[in-house]
Amino acid sequence: MCGIVGYIGPSDAADPIMEGLARLEYRGYDSAGICLNIDEKLVLFKKEGKLVNLGSILNEVKPKSSFGIGHTRWATHGQVNDTNAHPHMNEEFSIVHNGIIENASELKAGLDYNFLSETDTEVFLALVTQAYKREADVEKAIFSAFHAVEGNSAFVVMHVKTRKLYAIKHSAPLVCGVNETAGEFFVSSDPYALIGYTSKLYFPEDGILCVGNPGANLEFKFFDSEMNPSSKYKTQIETRSKDVADKGNFEHFMLKEIFEQPQLISKIEKRLQDEDFKLPFSQIATNAHGVFNIIGCGTALHAGMLMRNFFETYNQKRAITDFASEFRYKTPLLQKGDVGLFITQSGETADTLACQQHCKENGLKTYSIVNVEGSTIYRSCDKNILLEAGAEIGVASTKAFTQMVVMGYLLSQSFAGKFGETETKNELQNASKAISDILSREEEIKKIASEIYNYKGFIFTGRGNQFPIALEGALKLKEIAYVHAEGYASGELKHGPIALFDEKMVNIAIINSDLYKKTLSNAQEVKARKGVMVIIGENHLEEMKEISDFYFDVNYFGVEKLKPIVSNVVLQLLSYHIAKLKGTDIDKPRNLAKSVTVE
Repeated sequence: MCGIVGYIGPSDAADPIMEGLARLEYRGYDSAGICLNIDEKLVLFKKEGKLVNLGSILNEVKPKSSFGIGHTRWATHGQVNDTNAHPHMNEEFSIVHNGIIENASELKAGLDYNFLSETDTEVFLALVTQAYKREADVEKAIFSAFHAVEGNSAFVVMHVKTRKLYAIKHSAPLVCGVNETAGEFFVSSDPYALIGYTSKLYFPEDGILCVGNPGANLEFKFFDSEMNPSSKYKTQIETRSKDVADKGNFEHFMLKEIFEQPQLISKIEKRLQDEDFKLPFSQIATNAHGVFNIIGCGTALHAGMLMRNFFETYNQKRAITDFASEFRYKTPLLQKGDVGLFITQSGETADTLACQQHCKENGLKTYSIVNVEGSTIYRSCDKNILLEAGAEIGVASTKAFTQMVVMGYLLSQSFAGKFGETETKNELQNASKAISDILSREEEIKKIASEIYNYKGFIFTGRGNQFPIALEGALKLKEIAYVHAEGYASGELKHGPIALFDEKMVNIAIINSDLYKKTLSNAQEVKARKGVMVIIGENHLEEMKEISDFYFDVNYFGVEKLKPIVSNVVLQLLSYHIAKLKGTDIDKPRNLAKSVTVE
């Protein structure tokens, strides 16, 4: 959600801060701001709306400073306007904040401070300012304010007289970085903002104050609440270049990421014999014996539903799936020996993190399938399986979903003792080939999209392993095209949803050789009610063509267990082209955030 970037160094601060914020646009935001220290005065620029609005102000003013903090806000407390945009400042301090201060109202009532905004963040600013008046010490003032607030938050603080970056967090994403060659210090809410700028990253634990001071040396310093030096952080060498954020020849990041999927699967197939790659799978397979509690949100949960099917069908291992937002607020039946498996692209999803902590506190081994090494969940779990999908910029997940399912399949194969066998290798090779074939036929999918994009609603259906794909297909269409779409198990249509069908309602049905006759009969029931029938089929079966208004034939190239990720690519492209025809902001859809770091 909210994006944070801070900088101190010999260069102009506005450029790397604005570039970092631009990289974080994909997370979702509604206003942006930057505060610069200019001649020992804090100077603030902020604007409602897109980052380009803030950029226009900076281009006109051309402020010069080598020290500043910036922010993109996703509103929680207070309306979307210039006043509520971050940073918030007074003559002493400037602050940016990611998260929610849950006791902001109670604290505000007891503070003698001239509040200018409706935000909870300004409460932290008031607390720091009042503590500084008592302590005359910036670090002690920050700790005093931090210990007074409740909730999951990350704060970055500037003081007008000290040339230092201060950062501290609780259960919210925060990363510090240095460029040892250029003598630069950075802080952000997302490592992606710092790619190409830093040579070394630091991931602090909760409650540890991070201090970047160029006058000392090229290392961040870390302190506990007693101001003792702390080693409660992890480091990571950063070697990636800035061009990781390049769309190449694609119009949107989402389309680029859809087209990356065959190569990513092939890359995994080539690593099956790599001992370092195999290690987390074998370690989990050796130590996980009880019930799998598979937890995620949105797309991650859909991937988890497929993993559950893999574990139960191919390993006879009992598994349950649940929304992270629901699991954390009920009383799950957790027993000794059970495990928690947490699926998250960012590794910073607030609900998922809370569930992981709950399982850990109840004595469960916890494992993650995650895309970001060094993320909060990566650091918190006993073992982690990295997606190795590369940075996913499009808010609507595509390649990360595919990699999640692939990693779940490989974990299932590891349980079965088949991780590196020919069967596994062939399944991955054939899946890559089948997806490449679909991508080569993009124009056929585009043509279907042009025929159906103006209908009133869409119901996606599938059976067995295609049911989670129906859910995922509907989610993608909702996310980026802003149309009503729902996913159902095909056999459930006659238990209610079939009442929705008429000549203006579309059924996108995934029908292949799995439960073929039953799934086909469900499609025929829709057709009998005059529903518009789009079938994602298999093997040129004439019966499907006969009842289809629009038909796309999938060649699975012998894929069996990974069929769902193949058919899903058709739905990814279909959603993309419907959204494009509707003229929506595909990479940054309204009201959504890539990394949901608040409840």
